[in-house]
Amino acid sequence: MEGSQSEALQCAAALKKQMAVSVIGQEQLINDILIAYIAGGHVLLEGAPGLAKTLTVRTFAELSQLTFKRIQFTPDLLPADLTGTLIFDPNARRFSVRRGPLFAHVVLADEINRAPAKVQSALLEAMAEGQVTIGEHSYPLSQPFFVLATQNPIEQEGTYPLPEAELDRFLFKLFVPYPKPADELVIMLKSAGITASAKKDEQSGAAPVLPVEALQILRLAADRVRCTEGLQTYMVSLVAATRPIEEKHTELPRGSYLSYITVGASPRASIALYRCAKVRALLNGRDYVLPEDVKALAYPILRHRLKLSYEASAENISADEIIAELLELIPQP
Repeated sequence: MEGSQSEALQCAAALKKQMAVSVIGQEQLINDILIAYIAGGHVLLEGAPGLAKTLTVRTFAELSQLTFKRIQFTPDLLPADLTGTLIFDPNARRFSVRRGPLFAHVVLADEINRAPAKVQSALLEAMAEGQVTIGEHSYPLSQPFFVLATQNPIEQEGTYPLPEAELDRFLFKLFVPYPKPADELVIMLKSAGITASAKKDEQSGAAPVLPVEALQILRLAADRVRCTEGLQTYMVSLVAATRPIEEKHTELPRGSYLSYITVGASPRASIALYRCAKVRALLNGRDYVLPEDVKALAYPILRHRLKLSYEASAENISADEIIAELLELIPQP
């Protein structure tokens, strides 16, 4: 088992290295996507157009030997466009199921906030239950099933806010930053085919490096990573500190971080912290969790689970600023 675990970790390292060849300057994003994949969760990606979000997801699917489908979300999208539908076969005189793009291992939901509520509910069932309902029957989805959804933070015209229940089903919300100037230079030259390395990369292609068997080994290894009782309490304390006390909310002093939160994180956040901290420790070569693992993961796990108040919006207070204050206030073990 130790040898298998070592080989699986080498596969994970190879995936990150290979992805970094195609997706320049996004090492942290790649690492977080890998953590979410091993932990069995879904990812919401937020970033401006042109930051290689689609390329990142497609490359990840290719390197993981997984089937990949991309769905462009639009206001006229129907649930059947995701799940599939029943087609009448006149020769057999019966209905047969035509499966939709959700029947893939990796699904890219592009501009997810452009689709109406019925489509969101169909995606929510797939994310929460690992199945879709077509007609009167439910059909299990491929395993592993990994949804990566994108949304544009700039253009909000014609968009639908994602319901809190759906946001809570995303393990991470990750920001896709602009590349550094040095990385952007590499991207520009590679795109133009000027550099020899770019041409070589295109010829070599994306050879699969993280098979499903390695994923199962990594998940079992992550389960064995030790997490002390003190760290477990720390995780729960962080999540519980995001929940305003209803009867005392009006008495909170202006400027208190709780005055900027209307709804805090659910117990799914605690579960996510516990699970992902173990995966992060494993990928960093440790069999035990450190407080640094919890602190690093608090941002992607909590930022989309906090519903901020009007005061926070008026004062331009972000969820990340509130999380940073929480990490300062809650004593670590």
